[in-house]
Amino acid sequence: MHDIRAIRDTPDAFDAALARRGDAPLSAQLIEIDAARRGKIQAAEEAQAEQNKASKLVGAAKAAGDEAEFERLRALVAEKKAAVAALNEDAKVEAARLTDMLARIPNSPADDVPMGEDENDNLEVKLWGEVPDFDFEAKEHFELAGVAASMDFDTAAKISGARFVMLKGAVARIHRALAQFMIDTHVDKNDLLEVNSPVLVRDEAMYGTDKLPKFGDDSYQTTNGWWLVPTSEVPLTFSVAGDVLAQKDLPIRMTAHTLCFRSEAGSAGRDTSGMLRQHQFEKVEMVSVTHPDESDAEQKRMLACAESLLEALGVPYRTVLLCTGDMGFGARRTFDIEAWLPGQNTYREISSVSTTGDFQARRMNARFKPDDGGKPQFVHTLNGSGLAVGRCLIAVLENGQQSDGSVKLPDVLAPYLGGKTTLGADGKLS
Repeated sequence: MHDIRAIRDTPDAFDAALARRGDAPLSAQLIEIDAARRGKIQAAEEAQAEQNKASKLVGAAKAAGDEAEFERLRALVAEKKAAVAALNEDAKVEAARLTDMLARIPNSPADDVPMGEDENDNLEVKLWGEVPDFDFEAKEHFELAGVAASMDFDTAAKISGARFVMLKGAVARIHRALAQFMIDTHVDKNDLLEVNSPVLVRDEAMYGTDKLPKFGDDSYQTTNGWWLVPTSEVPLTFSVAGDVLAQKDLPIRMTAHTLCFRSEAGSAGRDTSGMLRQHQFEKVEMVSVTHPDESDAEQKRMLACAESLLEALGVPYRTVLLCTGDMGFGARRTFDIEAWLPGQNTYREISSVSTTGDFQARRMNARFKPDDGGKPQFVHTLNGSGLAVGRCLIAVLENGQQSDGSVKLPDVLAPYLGGKTTLGADGKLS
């Protein structure tokens, strides 16, 4: 959510930020609505003052026996009272218009975010690992002999429809091991607080984390009004909604492993093979709530946390800084980590690490009290995948594939797999 006061003070800068995202200028329209709102409030205050003044004179006129003045003043009080009510209602209408419009405007990009239209204009900032050089034709994850029988799309489709999968046996265990490895690393090495969070949330939580009103079609809503979380960013971030935190308690760093649900409304026909793009998936999320002065450094820290997981797993990746045209609605700056997938012969996103500045904090009124006792300020919020479990499974399987259809698994997973390091072509661990 943008600050209308900042828009009034620097309308050109606001419109310039919108232009960087490819959007039309909106400052004039916003300022006009805000001026109408403020005008109604001022008029209501003036009418209230006149009502109060007349009210004080009514008694005096009655006491003086001036019946005509008494009736005039009483009528004036009633008139002003009605005017105050009408003007306040008009102000509420204008305020609602303003709030709704502000809620649909994307965050302003940070100054270092490159201009661009789509993913082709993203800026590569890091390349890690050696892409495997197989002496055979690489297969996609679902084509591997040791995987095919345990990655059941047909049964999942019978139960739930397209874009679902049923993992079985060793593949299900590897998937679970990856999630456990990620959570343990974040808790034991990265000093994040593990949270077991709800996956059903109210409108307020979705709105506060900028998923509503603009992206309601991308999520699932239950018949009684709850939303299935698109990511645990929603409950983790909204956990500080309405709070005034002590500065000494910042930063707050959290992680959660949850199911996530997305309708994929805008991705018809994309990634229909395999489990790359599903309606239901699992993700380990990282969320930080920070002092504004620390948010840029915190984003780099979170990015390093996510990258370290892929490095421990031996999965080659590249990190890109998203351009203005590819960046998410609420983000001020986003780094994507893309894992190498031999079966597709390309890098694919496995994590996004974003800072929203105070964009979400304004929507959910999350603030902190400075140590010096000054006025409460909005916190900054950040979120990042650490990592998408299903996509990480794909990367591990494809990069570890052998010519016979077996898979060499990362050594760091052995403690979670009973010491086993290979998924055989027969689908069994050894």
